[in-house]
Amino acid sequence: MLDLQFICENRDVVASNCANRGVEVDLDRLIALSEDRRRLIVDGDQLRHEQKEVSGGIPKASAQDRPALIARGKQLKEGIASNESQLKQVETELRDIQATVPNLTHPDAPVGGEKDIAVLRTWGEPTAFDFEPRDHVELAAQLDLLDLEAGAKVAGSGFYFLKNEAALLELALTQYAVDKLRQAGFTIFTPPDVARDDVLAGTGYQPRGPETQIYSIENTDLSLVATAEITLGGMLKDEILDEADLPIRCAGISHCFRTEAGGHGKAVRGIYRVHQFTKVEMFAFTAPDLDASGQMLDAIVALEEEIFQGLGIPYRVIDTPTGDLGGPAYRKFDLEAWMPARGDGGEYGEVTSASNCTDFQARRLGIRCRSKDRKGTRFVYTLNGTAVAVTRAIIAILENFQQADGSVLIPEPLRKWIGIERIAPRS
Repeated sequence: MLDLQFICENRDVVASNCANRGVEVDLDRLIALSEDRRRLIVDGDQLRHEQKEVSGGIPKASAQDRPALIARGKQLKEGIASNESQLKQVETELRDIQATVPNLTHPDAPVGGEKDIAVLRTWGEPTAFDFEPRDHVELAAQLDLLDLEAGAKVAGSGFYFLKNEAALLELALTQYAVDKLRQAGFTIFTPPDVARDDVLAGTGYQPRGPETQIYSIENTDLSLVATAEITLGGMLKDEILDEADLPIRCAGISHCFRTEAGGHGKAVRGIYRVHQFTKVEMFAFTAPDLDASGQMLDAIVALEEEIFQGLGIPYRVIDTPTGDLGGPAYRKFDLEAWMPARGDGGEYGEVTSASNCTDFQARRLGIRCRSKDRKGTRFVYTLNGTAVAVTRAIIAILENFQQADGSVLIPEPLRKWIGIERIAPRS
């Protein structure tokens, strides 16, 4: 979250940023609550100071004065209890409103919504065919790679079974991404698939409530994670790091669970928008510096591009507009892969996302760093990025490498794990 003092001292800047992001926040109420909090803290300190003086004076007081001091002590005790109760209520409401204030935004991020994306660069040409390309659902049916009916029978709509070479593709894509990240200095983790609600909230996700996209576990404070960003970020919760040890690069192999409420239409047909998928996620902790974090963001995006260039899948990189950044992101870049059968005549579809969250998550999670050259501690900066989201990568592979006879070529880097060059139709 943003620092409370910064919000109060820069109300117009924060209000403009909220408007650009399409977020409604009652800043007037927040500032009023901040002033109430400050007043209650001062009043409480004064009451406790007087209580200490009165308590210290009772043993020394005369028999005549002692009853009055005892009575005053009781009044002060009641006043302190009332003050603490009011302060708790104010701080709860204040924190609730403060938590809705989004991060500041990079000045170069395009203002607006989905239609206002800025395409920074493209790689490869959209795949052309001399036949009518099939979408991944048709291809998977012909090649016996996917069972949506069994997924719905077992777990409901939006779940699926990967079969045969598709299951091997999942393993191969995971190993391929992990090898790239290890070479780049990332420590690899298989984190838990659940996290405490305070960790989800700390990374900027809403674990409960009518608008959540999170699956919660009843009668616990646990929820299924939507991404390993949550667990990797929470891994260092409430810790103080040595700034000399930064940056810290880590990557998590995990399942991701999302309710995906509201998804519909051809664009989400098949396994593009599902309730569970496997993902390899990058996460980094850097020094609290825009240059250092900006360089890390560029490095994360470069790895995403290297992965998809290695697979031979055409893509474009977009600078995400303010309205689609989400609360934690200061700046966000997406890779969108070319999907020949998506939409009418092919479209780009998001396959990776990389965000610089500055100190927004670290402030909530209490992750700080100290330096020999500076007094005190500062909140670190955090960044995240998708190495590979398996289901969408499989869509891109099936649709881009399909052949006229219905077979699909396997990208060369994955063949050593799958053991074949082509997925052929089954008789």
